[in-house]
Amino acid sequence: GKVLSMYARGMSQRDISSTIEDIYGFKVSHDMISDITNAILPEVEEWQNRPLKKCYPFVFVDCMYVSVRNDYEAKEEAVYVILGYDLQGQKEILGLWMDSTESKNYWMQVFDEIKARGVEDIFFISMDGVSGLESGAKAIFPGVVVQRCIVHLIRNSIRYVPTKDYKKFTSDLKKVYGASSLKAAKTAFDTFCDNWKQYPGAIEVWKRNFLHVEQLFDYGSAVRKVMYTTNAIESVNSSFRKVTKKGSFPNHEAVFKLLYLRVKELQKKWDKGHLNNWSMVLNQLLVNDQFKDRIEKYIQY
Repeated sequence: GKVLSMYARGMSQRDISSTIEDIYGFKVSHDMISDITNAILPEVEEWQNRPLKKCYPFVFVDCMYVSVRNDYEAKEEAVYVILGYDLQGQKEILGLWMDSTESKNYWMQVFDEIKARGVEDIFFISMDGVSGLESGAKAIFPGVVVQRCIVHLIRNSIRYVPTKDYKKFTSDLKKVYGASSLKAAKTAFDTFCDNWKQYPGAIEVWKRNFLHVEQLFDYGSAVRKVMYTTNAIESVNSSFRKVTKKGSFPNHEAVFKLLYLRVKELQKKWDKGHLNNWSMVLNQLLVNDQFKDRIEKYIQY
């Protein structure tokens, strides 16, 4: 137990070994630590293949990079994290995926796997501009609305803005995607474009993706807020980064072992409550013809 909890905090085998020696006065070999952490591999596999709920109104996809050693050279590889909110407003990490091949049908396979694990319906997917994700998700869940993550768009656009202007720039942007109506958003966008025309690169990011701001206003304000607030998956990934930044991993299994232990800790916290304002989100979905019947299929009144 002690070894696993140290491992979950991202400690290296050398650190774990010396900590155990300091506390208990005996040595633990690297092999022994490996054996202890390998014992959770069947549990990891079971978790990755476990049955899921039938409906997740909101799903967030994000990507982080870890360093994996391959024949003496370390290579940055993407780990995709998929987080879902169920109809009770509970958070759940549906799974973790690593893809070295980047094949054209990769995302279709991922969503096919999610479907095979019991998911019948997803309303919204919020994601960064991951190539192939939108068509892959829609091939399996035709009724899904794909939303570009506002936080990533902000990040992409502030690359073109000097640090001194970040604060003002992002607060002007919030008036656009956080506006009370589409009309107000369009007015705020005109003002925004005018105020920041000295940074055409930054404005271009938003012009190119404005339909992702516009489509937010097809839904009630509580639903909009869930769609554009990606804090949930951001905090998952920052919790992951704390344990993966220590160095490179020998293989994919080592990455999954470590992240799985982290997921277990997060899930324990989440099981204690649900999302703020969830009843309002559900009410706003229920008055929308696009979702009413789909929700009633799964919710028992």
